[in-house]
Amino acid sequence: MAQAHAHANAHAHHQVKRYTGLMDWLTTVDHKKIGILYYLAGGLFFLIGGLEAILIRIQLMNPDLKIFIGDTFNQLTTMHGTTMIFLAAMPMIFGFMNALIPLQIGARDVAFPFLNSLGFWLFFLGGVLLNLSWFLGGGANAGWTAYTPLSTITTDSALAVTVGGNVTGVDFYVLGLQIAGLGTLIGGINFLVTIINMRAPGMTYMRMPMFTWASLITSALILFAFPAITVGLVALMFDRIFDGAFFDPVRGGSTILWEHLFWIFGHPEVYILILPAFGIISEIVSTFSSKRLFGYSSMVFATALIGFLGFMVWVHHMFTAGLGPVANSIFSIATMAIAVPTGIKIFNWIFTLWGGQIRFNTSNLFATSFIPTFVMGGVTGVMLSVPAADFQYHDTYFVVAHFHYVIVGGLILGLFAGSYYWWPKMFGRMLNETLGKIHFWTFFIGFHLTFFPQHFLGLMGMPRRVFTYDPGLTAGNLVSTVGAILMGVGTIAFIINIIVTNRKPIDAPNDPWDGRTLEWTIPSPAPEYNFKQTPLVRGLDALWKEKMAGNKEMTPAEPVGSIHMPSPSILPLVMSIGLFIAAFGFMYHTYVVSIIGIGITLICMALRSIYDDHGWHIEPEELNEDKGVKR
Repeated sequence: MAQAHAHANAHAHHQVKRYTGLMDWLTTVDHKKIGILYYLAGGLFFLIGGLEAILIRIQLMNPDLKIFIGDTFNQLTTMHGTTMIFLAAMPMIFGFMNALIPLQIGARDVAFPFLNSLGFWLFFLGGVLLNLSWFLGGGANAGWTAYTPLSTITTDSALAVTVGGNVTGVDFYVLGLQIAGLGTLIGGINFLVTIINMRAPGMTYMRMPMFTWASLITSALILFAFPAITVGLVALMFDRIFDGAFFDPVRGGSTILWEHLFWIFGHPEVYILILPAFGIISEIVSTFSSKRLFGYSSMVFATALIGFLGFMVWVHHMFTAGLGPVANSIFSIATMAIAVPTGIKIFNWIFTLWGGQIRFNTSNLFATSFIPTFVMGGVTGVMLSVPAADFQYHDTYFVVAHFHYVIVGGLILGLFAGSYYWWPKMFGRMLNETLGKIHFWTFFIGFHLTFFPQHFLGLMGMPRRVFTYDPGLTAGNLVSTVGAILMGVGTIAFIINIIVTNRKPIDAPNDPWDGRTLEWTIPSPAPEYNFKQTPLVRGLDALWKEKMAGNKEMTPAEPVGSIHMPSPSILPLVMSIGLFIAAFGFMYHTYVVSIIGIGITLICMALRSIYDDHGWHIEPEELNEDKGVKR
């Protein structure tokens, strides 16, 4: 009876407020639209971070240049690293996770649509806050890792003069990352619950697509890693704003404590970045080889093992901090051990390609070029895992080359591959292949030109984060700068491709690549309810299994019925704006502003709790005939 009443009640709310235009995007709780918002916001920050990188490379073109020196250079390196990791790479991954996971598991939305929206707006406003520092006294300047005591220099400190009086930049870093990190944590919990609870009938864990598996493990890593950085940032905020002593050795604090808190988060973070890229590569290599992914169960196990071991290696960032030979040895062995599951993945991709009918379109060019490039990054990683050798490599350009090979040569190539592959599903249009190949070759060649010489510059003793260098290293730096500009040209080609594509009509077919998984069974772009009828999954690569059985579409697991949809809401945006306002109050010690900001957030939480929103329904007669579960 209660169920019937709830059903009737929900139907009574059928006439929900539908927004159009800008308001639609500000209030949306549709995972596909939030995915696009994440992707575009991440893309915007990627361009900002890329611009900062090119400015760094322009300064390093010649040792005698005096364009960006001193504190300005420190701001550029700090903001480039912070922007790229937290505000570009993470949200673009979240964009794909949002847009695709419900489609891949046969769900109609994520578990918590409201929280999904809240997660996005928290991330976005945290990112905006961080970048506002450029206009309000200068960017953060303590390195993207914000090591203490550099990051604890405040106006009262005797060291304020050493950073050119730029003491507010790190405040923006601390508060911006807390707000953005909260959004990421919310997103991680959301996807964990979605994948565990909302799979279609027959979609057992060992039938999930590899991208979904990677996202599940990534979400678990977010759940365990982000609290560490949150605690660290809160402690740093107390030190900076309320005169705490967590990181002040004179008053009994410890500077090494920050390094531990940062890297206990920081190393799992790099796996949070790379595992979804592994998932993307697995999907694309399999599709464009027209073969099942080789060693699927070993791939799942390897992904889980990488996630598990990722928490046991953080000290390899701190070999020179003086923790002693025993600690260094233990963490060194653990670091080497991670190479094993990663190697399993590499061989599985190669064996998937082996004997396949490979199609080299832009998406697959990025995916296959990822494999050797990532291996190069992995090899230098194993070199860095040896403490005795790391004493030589530490803080040189060798380390810079290593992590750019794994993050740009791994993650970014993976994101570009995924962009070309899933663009028709996200936006309903196919990206231009000719422009795509120009993008690939300029970016790929530019990438290797930029970072390959940096290995040797590092071995010759060029230190990181310094705006000049020995004149004998000019040639390598010049090549590196030319490569960086070439990567910029490649990115511009991608933007032109997006603009050109956007002018075409929405005409992408349901399944342009002869795909294997559920997202290719529905129209492009997906209707707001995703699946007219929840599909019945009969095996791994669900769509491919139906194709091989001679079926034109998925077998539905339910009759056509009314579909429940969540209501749009402006509250997530207002809650995020509240925290954004509060951050300014803390930074400028005007606590009345902080109280107002937190008050706005709390009022929104109260409204959300008091007013029960039943959502609305799409009735069977409203479902278009052409929007079923078809090939």
